Amino acid sequence: MTDLDPEDAKLLTLATATRARVGTNEGAAVRDSDGRTYAAAPVSLPSLTLSALQVAVVMAVSSGATGLEAAAVVGRVEADADGLGAVREFGGRGIPVIVADGAGEIVAKASA
Repeated sequence: MTDLDPEDAKLLTLATATRARVGTNEGAAVRDSDGRTYAAAPVSLPSLTLSALQVAVVMAVSSGATGLEAAAVVGRVEADADGLGAVREFGGRGIPVIVADGAGEIVAKASA
């Protein structure tokens, strides 16, 4: 978690911890415009499939957040177009998204 400010490192830690706690292949966390954080795992039901990043955004929206500052995804190194789309739609363009592999090593820093 080098070269991250403490708040972004916290997002990465929350995403990693959620992934481990749930025992899934990915975890995500977002920080809303008030500084609150939301961590999530993916949902896979017969009638509903959401990436961890999509769930984290939904949690922020359903909690009354009015925007996003940043996001992190752990364990999913390929593009999560739907998750990035949710971040962009709710938070606007340019929201930083940290992407890390399953070991928590940063593999990309993107913008939604």
